[in-house]
This record gives sequence, C-alpha cells and structure tokens, in this order.
Amino acid sequence: MTKQVSFLVVLAIAIGFIAADNRKFIDPQNMDQSVKPGDNFYEYANGNWLKKNEIPASKTSWGSFNELREKSLDAMKTLLEDASKTTTKGRLYQMVGDFYESGMDSLTIEKRGFDPIKPDLDRIEKVTNKTAFLNELAYQRTQSNGMLFGFFVGQDRKNVNKYLPQFSQGGTTLPDRDYYLKNDARSQKVRDAYRDHLTKMFGLIGEEPTQSSQDADVVLRVETALAKAQMPRVELRDPYKTYNKFTVAQFSQQTPGINWADQMTKLGVKGQDTVLVQNPAFYRSLDSLVTATPIEDWQTYMRWNILKGAAPYLSSPFVNQNFAFSKVLSGQKEQTARWQRVSSLIDGSLGDLLGQLYVQKYFKPEAKQRMLALVDNLEASYKEHIKKLDWMSDDTKAKALNKLLAFKRKIGYPDKWKNYDGVAINRADFYGNVESAGKWQYNYMINRLGKPVDRTEWGMTPPTVNAYYSPVNNEIAFPAAILQFPFFDAAADDAVNYGGIGAVIGHEMTHGFDDSGRQYDSDGTLRDWWTKADADNFKKRADQVRDQFSGFKVLDTIKVNGQLTLGENLADLGGLSIAYDAFKKTPQGKSTGKKSMIDGFSPDQRFFLSWAQVWRINVLPETQAQLIMVDPHAPGQYRCNGPLSNITAWYQAFDVKPGDKMYKKPEDRIKVW
Repeated sequence: MTKQVSFLVVLAIAIGFIAADNRKFIDPQNMDQSVKPGDNFYEYANGNWLKKNEIPASKTSWGSFNELREKSLDAMKTLLEDASKTTTKGRLYQMVGDFYESGMDSLTIEKRGFDPIKPDLDRIEKVTNKTAFLNELAYQRTQSNGMLFGFFVGQDRKNVNKYLPQFSQGGTTLPDRDYYLKNDARSQKVRDAYRDHLTKMFGLIGEEPTQSSQDADVVLRVETALAKAQMPRVELRDPYKTYNKFTVAQFSQQTPGINWADQMTKLGVKGQDTVLVQNPAFYRSLDSLVTATPIEDWQTYMRWNILKGAAPYLSSPFVNQNFAFSKVLSGQKEQTARWQRVSSLIDGSLGDLLGQLYVQKYFKPEAKQRMLALVDNLEASYKEHIKKLDWMSDDTKAKALNKLLAFKRKIGYPDKWKNYDGVAINRADFYGNVESAGKWQYNYMINRLGKPVDRTEWGMTPPTVNAYYSPVNNEIAFPAAILQFPFFDAAADDAVNYGGIGAVIGHEMTHGFDDSGRQYDSDGTLRDWWTKADADNFKKRADQVRDQFSGFKVLDTIKVNGQLTLGENLADLGGLSIAYDAFKKTPQGKSTGKKSMIDGFSPDQRFFLSWAQVWRINVLPETQAQLIMVDPHAPGQYRCNGPLSNITAWYQAFDVKPGDKMYKKPEDRIKVW
C-alpha cells in the first residue's frame, strides 16, 4: 500500500477535495437535457456529444476510450520520434528509435515488395508430404508464424505456480467461426469479400488469376472445416470445459496422425510430460483433416498464413489490399496513419522499452499513490457488500472475503522491465525487426517452462488505455494511460473520479466474482469454494443479468448476446454499485444542499453522469455487427443504462418514476454483489 508517512496526504488528495480549477468535468454542453434521464440516461448524459463527435474516417468508432488512445498514440509518437533522432542515449533509445525509423521508411519498404517473405514461400514449396508439413508448421511457429492451431505457455489453472504447454483451437482468419457457418446476408457478404481478398492477395505474389482463385477456394475450404471443429465463444468462457489435461502420450493418442512428443521437441519444448488442451474435439478433427487434405492444399494454406501475417509490414499493394478487406468487416473509410500503426506495433513488440519512456515523461509517481488509496476505498466498500449479502452463507462469505483481501494491485507500470536481450533492431529492415521481436517473444514464452511463475509480469503495457483482472494471479491492473480524464483527474471532484476510475476499479474487482472468475480461489487456483446453495443463488441472479442484456437490440435484428457478455455485465453492475457506496463515504458524497451543487448538479448526479460519459461512443454499423459476435462487452449505451436501471440511488438522484422507459420496480432490480 502507500507509505504510512504520506497516506493521509494522499488520501486527502484522492478523496477529499472538490474541483478547484475552471474545467467542467461534467459539461452540460455535452448533454441532451431534452431527453428524460429515466427514458434513456445515456442519451441524456451524452446526446449532444454524440451528435457533435462524428467518427473520423480513419476510425471504426469514436468515444472516450478512443480519445484517450489518440492521446496515448500522440505521446508515443513524440517519444519514438525523439528516440529515432538520438545517437547518444543508449540501447533503449536505439532499439525503439531504429524500429520506428524502419517502419516509417516507406521508400525502402516499397522497394522490397514481398522479398522479405520469399524465403518462407520457397521453404513451403519443398513441403511434399505430411511429415514435412508438420515439421514446417513447427518451424514457422518458432519464427512467430503460428498457424492451424493455438499454442502458448501459461499457468496451469489448477496448479498456478507451474507453467504448462497449452494447446487451443485456431487456424481461421475471419473474426469468428460463425462467419464461416452462418448463411445470413451479413455472413455471406463477408465470405464473398474474403474470397475476393484471398484471390487478390495470392495475385500479389505472382499467381495467375485461375490459380489464385483456386487457392482462395482451398483456404476457404480448410478454414471452414476448422471452424466447424471449434467451440462457440460462449462455451470457451467455461474454465472447466476448456481445462483438459493430458500426458503428451495421451494427447498423441487423441491424434494418431500427429506425434506431439516429436512436435513439442521441434517447438523447443523440453522436459515436459503434461499439456493442457482447450478443446480436444478440435484436435481430433484436426488430425483427420491433416490426413485427408492433399499436401498441395496444405502448401496453399501455409502460403496464405505467411502472406497474411506479413502483409501489414510489406509494400503498399499488400497493405492496401488488407485494408480493402478490413473495410468490409469494419466499415472504416480511411486507413490508419502509418505512424499510428508503427507506434502500436512497437508498443506490442517492445512494450517494456517504450513503456519506460512513457512512464518517465507522462506518468507522475503521485498518481500511483492516489490510485492505491482509491483501491483501498473500493476494497473496503466491497468488503461491506459481501458481509451484507442476504443470499450467501457465512462460510462462503468468509472465503469470498479471503479472496478479496488477497487481490494483488498493479498500478501504472511494472516493478521490473523486460530487457529484450537478443532482439536485433536494424534501422534499414522493418520486416526483419518485426521478425526479430516476434522470435524473441516466442523464445521468452518457451523459456518460462521449468521456472517459477513470474507474478510481477504485466499483461498490458503502460501506454494501454484499459485495465484487467487475472484470475490465475488474482490481480487487478491499471496501466498508466487509463489514469486520465474522463476516468481520473487529480483536479476533479470525488464524484467524477469515483464514477469514472472508481467504477473501473470496482469492475475489475468484480471480475474476480463474475460467472467465470468466481470459480477461482484466492491464490488463483481453479477450485470450487462455493456451497451448492450459494452457487445456485449466484446463478439465479446472474441469469437475470443475462436475460436483461439479451433483450437489448443493437442493429435491425441483432441483439446483445447476454451469455457472451455476462462476465462484463456482472462486472459493470458490481463495479458501479461498489464505487457508489465508496463515494458516499467521501466528504463530497456525504454533502447535501445547495452548497454541494457543481454546475447545477448534486454530488450523486455528478457520480452517475461521470459513469455515463465514460461509455459515450459512436460506432460504425459494420463494426458493431462484428463486435456483437466477438466482443464480450455490451455496446456502450447498454453498459451505461443496463446497470443503472438496477441501482436505486440512480432513481433517487434523477427522480426516475413509473412510466419512464428505464424504470424497473424495486423488486425487479437485480443485485448480485
């Protein structure tokens, strides 16, 4: 926690002051006060902002998160441009600066065309039988070109102090299996565009039109077979269904045509006799497919995967064709600027190097202390909520409290940074830099095996505008870039900070107790710590949340998938409830009367308005249709309105009454945590 010597000062800054500057943290100009709060609070709070803020041509959406991501990208651009110009500040600056310069050197990239992938394409031509095919798959994966299935090294969910090799379903290109399997107009349009994209991409590497068309059919046929073998996303959320432990010999028995001991050796895995398999049925189907498919088709499939993975880093014909297809999926009108693409790539490839520069320049140490104080307050509120639950037994409550108090907190940036020893960055070789970083990431992952689990490692980089909860580590993490307005501002009043970052903190905490996270114990182990009666009571309430969100309509006939989004919806409802009660313990939260008003709004009103403005977003319809299939989050409007309709304090703050469209009878309001 914070040091005792500074805790009271920090706490006063974090929770005791009202905004003293002239900024409007809740700006009435962004609202549409012609809309009744009880009819559509999202529109009431954000209506004018939504009308005034069109989606830029180079974006698929525009909202609070997008604004912060743009700010983060601008910051990264400044850091990368400065680093690319310096020659005296050491390896860190050289690596990120030279990587950036190589990515911005479009003249060299254009001259090279697809030369960077010709060696891989030549290798594939020499694959003439199934054994050679499996060997090539393993080799390509070690070069960071994974295909056909998923493979990673991660914590064993039932023995979290040990890393294990893990195999998951995969092998497809389109965002979800349903794009291959459904015959509605949207899915068919995407498939037609994908086939056209495949044909054109094969043409770019010199194939004749007839051959490229045939190859497109091959890829679609293989990927459709793989899609049929995959579990739907909803089933993948079940941590027990996706936990299947085998010895390596047992795994090979599942797939008579694939010797996994041999494959793992070629993958660089040594001394491991046990694996986890997400979906064994997928691998049984894969085994049959490997045997039944002609080797020429597998050559085509591998060529496509090499081409697909490399296209964003090759010359403009490949980049432009990639974008032409993405327009069909997302509706995006103009390509994202090169500097933004390169900056994001470096953040993903050398994130701990770029992150160090970001933190040095843009993150104040006192912000970390303020966040820790907020986390303490949210934890105290959560503790009270658990103790007061009327549907949970004392025995399960004690275990829930133990889990809550065991949460590890990560704020801003890691305590130790990766150094990327072995990554070679060449100012004149953009694709080579991408390859070098990718190989390092693969080897870093493989080298975890046999070592103690590193619980200091982060799952996001400091410039990321997001937050997360890790069930196997029982930890909550908040990267530096999210600790900005509208989520958090040191000058804002408590209502704004608690309705923003406070609810985000509560959201991540609640992930530890959502329909999936609740199945992990305080040390991160997948273990049932619930009585049957308590589990049944939880499920009854979770089903109510599922059903509420399943009724929300998004586009024409498309509705929110209440089961896919259940974890996030539970986290939103719990996070907002916990944050509100924590806010009510602050001086502003306790204040009443005219003196407590700011810009005409009471403290409670400002809290809920802050919550609403976090979720304001305009989204292209094509992107929204895709997100409904693949995103575990509900659309912004329903993330705002759905939880509010269950919180009595919101009704009181805005005088919501029977007859208002969002009104729910008190007995119908859902309370889980």
